[in-house]
Amino acid sequence: PPRSTPLYSSAASDVYKRQFLPNTLFVCPNAPEKCLISPSGYQWFDLSKDDDEFILNESKKNEIILKKFLDEVKEKFSLPNSKICLSGFSQGCMMSINVGLSSDEKYSGILGFSGKIISKKDLSKRIIHKPETLLIHGENDDIVPCVKSLEAKDFLERNKVSVELEIIKNCGHHIPIEASSIGLKFIKKIFNNAYCL
Repeated sequence: PPRSTPLYSSAASDVYKRQFLPNTLFVCPNAPEKCLISPSGYQWFDLSKDDDEFILNESKKNEIILKKFLDEVKEKFSLPNSKICLSGFSQGCMMSINVGLSSDEKYSGILGFSGKIISKKDLSKRIIHKPETLLIHGENDDIVPCVKSLEAKDFLERNKVSVELEIIKNCGHHIPIEASSIGLKFIKKIFNNAYCL
């Protein structure tokens, strides 16, 4: 049966798709807003504002948009949440964690690169399901410090979520081949090494 791995704010490697997950559908939507810091990019919320409450409210507003998009993908390809792995880089990771834990139906897993928990206090009140989760972070990340994934792992463990953390040495705020390979193994594991499309 079909399985899908949406990757938010991150491009899936064509090599991996063809060679390792040939029957997997990778859906990579842009975030809904133009990035104010980098006009050629997109954002889920404006990080230039040092206002935690503003960022939380913006992220929750865009969670609605993201969940609607996911509903459209599920309907189009006849996919239940159990055959979808949510994944994302940076803000996409943050959104994937929020959506993955707060959705009414459990997702297969969450794969997050270089992110954090937007608001532990808020998310702790909204957890409905606890998908298996893998966090990957570069130890030299100067945009979202690596300690944020350590804090996220602690938060998830305290809330009884099965979570692993991989820290990539000599890596900044990007996804190197090593991280992609680790993520690939995680996706294959949660899909039980079966066909995915």
